Amino acid sequence: MAYETPITIKKAIENIRRKQYVLPSIQREFVWDTEQIEKLFDSLMRDYPISTFLFWKVEKKRIKDFQFYEFLKHYHEKDARHNKKADLEDDDVIAILDGQQRMTSLFIALTGTYAKKMPYFRWDSPHAFPKKKMYLNLLAPSSDMELEYDFRFLTPEEALVKKHVEIIDDEEIEKDFFWFEIGKILEQSEPGAINMFLMENDLMNTAIYSRVQSAFAINTLTKFQNIIHQKGIISYFLEESEELDKVLQIFIRINSGGTKLSYSDLLLSIATAQWKEKDAREVIHDFVDEINAIGEGFNFNKDFVLKSCLVLADFSDIRFQVDNFTKENMSIIEANWDSGSSAVKKAIELVAKFGYSRDNLIASNSIIPIAYFIYKNNYDQTILHTFSRETDRKAIKEWLARVLLKGTFGGTPDAIYPVMRNYVNDNIGKFPLEEIIEYYRGKRKSISFSEDDIENILEMEYGAARTYCALTLLYPSLNYNFKYHQDHIQPKSFFNKRKLNALGIEDDEQKNEFIYRFNKLSNLQLLQSNTNIEKSDKPFNEWLNATYSNINDRNTFLIQNHINSDTSIEFNDFVDFYELRRERLKTELKNILNVRNN
Repeated sequence: MAYETPITIKKAIENIRRKQYVLPSIQREFVWDTEQIEKLFDSLMRDYPISTFLFWKVEKKRIKDFQFYEFLKHYHEKDARHNKKADLEDDDVIAILDGQQRMTSLFIALTGTYAKKMPYFRWDSPHAFPKKKMYLNLLAPSSDMELEYDFRFLTPEEALVKKHVEIIDDEEIEKDFFWFEIGKILEQSEPGAINMFLMENDLMNTAIYSRVQSAFAINTLTKFQNIIHQKGIISYFLEESEELDKVLQIFIRINSGGTKLSYSDLLLSIATAQWKEKDAREVIHDFVDEINAIGEGFNFNKDFVLKSCLVLADFSDIRFQVDNFTKENMSIIEANWDSGSSAVKKAIELVAKFGYSRDNLIASNSIIPIAYFIYKNNYDQTILHTFSRETDRKAIKEWLARVLLKGTFGGTPDAIYPVMRNYVNDNIGKFPLEEIIEYYRGKRKSISFSEDDIENILEMEYGAARTYCALTLLYPSLNYNFKYHQDHIQPKSFFNKRKLNALGIEDDEQKNEFIYRFNKLSNLQLLQSNTNIEKSDKPFNEWLNATYSNINDRNTFLIQNHINSDTSIEFNDFVDFYELRRERLKTELKNILNVRNN
């Protein structure tokens, strides 16, 4: 390798646009957040070093031997996280081996947009992912103590704001803004262009802006132009070897010494380089998108998929360690991909039928033993719906609830997979729930429950992921062709002091008793989503009588929901109702979980 003459950022951007700079398939995807990009530009303006890049020169005669990808221009957290394959002309290219996060950040900030999910919006909301460009405030430095220059990703509407009150050292200070869209600097290479822009926008007019603000605008924009067009910012080494094995070893050596690249990233990089028939990067990324779209949506990642590959391939060592990523192992994973990925998908479809999603599947890796069971038994769609597999489905649902309630897959669960594999292989044809319970009884990863555990479950509250797990145990016979919600039996809206007063609950101590209990498990049920919407805020007894006019149907509903038919369901009797149902749920859970009396 040779140390080359540094180039300007403008030149690097031009090379990306011309597809002279590309990304090799061994690179991971773009992962930087907006704050990291803003800090990068602040570092550039303060003349801080941004580290050396490593480039790989690939001659035109070898381009077809490898797969390359374009740089992301418009990043979208939901819809555009994957790089497109590069359709290259017959010319030499430079592949970025080290520095793609920095280079992509420069490209997005100067030429593209960044859209990430806004807090409190649903993932399927059309307003959750506003597209933002990067701007620089030309009137004042940053209010952030760690930054000097105020770079921000903003929507066009946000960029129109001229004044804003900010809290600085506990004081409200009105701050002035003139947001300069930084991508426009690429067309302003001549010094006169800066002066023209400043004059056209009255930034040199001291009748509008103070002398301090005008001076800051002139100095900031002039320096920014120099950073982009004049200074040799991009320092790099150039590797000219055409041997993929050597390039791969360089890449691993660079990225395995710190936290820049996870071991799963390395595994994907090596798989991409060594798979013969499939493009590992594209196949695995597409699969992650596919399984995350199942049911109400999940939050699986490539780590989950790659760990599944290692477990389903029956490797004795399933840790993410470079020494385990041999060509032989990679070829086995590729050969097993179709059957293995099908089993993983069916496992996720099954737990989605149980009502799990990104909101309540606490541990994604808990899916892997289920996938291994499906894979080893060579089950097709029958595992999802046929009567012959009903016993397996019930056992899987109980096992999943147990491990999620116990936090079995917290930390590093690698020791669990060999045990599960052994019991699955020793019990072909049935899910080995009882065998697993017995094996772990008394051990650290026990999925047996004590009376104290049951008491803790009964204190779980509405909306929590583990609360849903507990409710699935209490409702073993639900028709999972329908979607179910956690629902307050007595409506949540009644449990505030004003409403309680209106309902005749006037004693403060009694109010506190109501409010303390309403959100806990014993006032919760699983209800079909459309029924829950219809129920809304109706008092429980009023809704029940209107929905089930036949007394037999009404009693059946009460029994299914663990409510004694002779228990008063009048709102004023809520505390008694709660305590009676709590005792019944306690008995049910002890029976279901086979809690042994002390």
